[in-house]
Amino acid sequence: VQLVESGGGLVQPGGSLRLSCAASGFTFSSYAMGWFRQAPGKEREFVAAINWSGGSTYYAESVKGRFTISRDNAKNTQYLQMNRLKPEDTAVYYCNEHRSIVVVRTTASDYWGQGTQVTVSS
Repeated sequence: VQLVESGGGLVQPGGSLRLSCAASGFTFSSYAMGWFRQAPGKEREFVAAINWSGGSTYYAESVKGRFTISRDNAKNTQYLQMNRLKPEDTAVYYCNEHRSIVVVRTTASDYWGQGTQVTVSS
């Protein structure tokens, strides 16, 4: 299993970024996918998750209405569109996978990407 995040960077408050997570080594279209983030000195926290078909999505309250999770099963890739970014969104963002949409929203996944840094600062 390999998960490779990309798309992070430095953005001003109020700006946007789109993260991608390219997956391989498993049947992507059968798995739920998730995004987590970890800021310095803090625990890894849930951001968003999407079921295998893309028909159900879940968000942390802190990002609801600003972030959108999506997936393209033909490309084995999931995305996180982040709008109206705030300094408190600064963190390393990780993607994960699990067959269960319940488990993928926890840190119990066996496989994680290496992370991509998002910094929101003026």
